[in-house]
Amino acid sequence: MADRRSIEAARGAGRAFMEQTRYEHLSPSDQMRGLPPPPLEKPYTKGRRVVTLPSSFPSAGAVDLRTAIDRRESVRSYAPEPLALDEAAFLLWSTQGVKKAVRDFYTLRTVPSAGARHALETYLLANRVEGLAPGLYRYLALEHQLVEETTEIGIAGRIAEACGSQPQITASAVSFIWTAVAYRMTWRYGERGYRYLHLDAGHACQNLYLAAGAIGCGTCAIAAFHDGMLNELLGVDGEEEFALYVATVGKVP
Repeated sequence: MADRRSIEAARGAGRAFMEQTRYEHLSPSDQMRGLPPPPLEKPYTKGRRVVTLPSSFPSAGAVDLRTAIDRRESVRSYAPEPLALDEAAFLLWSTQGVKKAVRDFYTLRTVPSAGARHALETYLLANRVEGLAPGLYRYLALEHQLVEETTEIGIAGRIAEACGSQPQITASAVSFIWTAVAYRMTWRYGERGYRYLHLDAGHACQNLYLAAGAIGCGTCAIAAFHDGMLNELLGVDGEEEFALYVATVGKVP
């Protein structure tokens, strides 16, 4: 009986979320209370390897917008060719690149975000990137750098397992994993901010599709994953920060 009640409650979870995050149900946010904003970027442990990324992208081709949109589709099969480091840098900049930081309060980036809060963190699973050891990295958008999370053998297979063993994760040159640092958004918008986190992930992923096309790559977005497994592999707690979206990228065969 308890299991049946849990299933019935879960079936209404989405509707309950939409109802409970309506404007009329919201209490004042921490910004309204005068509390200071959270950091613009998650810090990293000093001593970890940091890779400074190219700030110019000579490998990125010119594709007119109409063509890029017309060609946009999900691609799950990739050539074994690696990405150049400047190509990986271009994709990272296209999806979360910082154009301007304003007084440690907000950033203007290459993608829109509610209130310019930009609550996403980008983890990059690098399988085949020239000059980069295979492993899991996190993008430091403010510095345009990558910080190494782990280069442990088998990390790609475990992330693929967390995503239902979808083969394109291990076959890709890189996979993007976006997490949300919830308080960076809810500080301003309260519980309604959880809605905006998902919108922000969509903005970033669409930019990835279009930017990947400019360097001869295909992309496949993935929303099917075991939250607990993926959060654990990323080293996040699943509450203050949690996995939100995944996308694989590789050269088109």
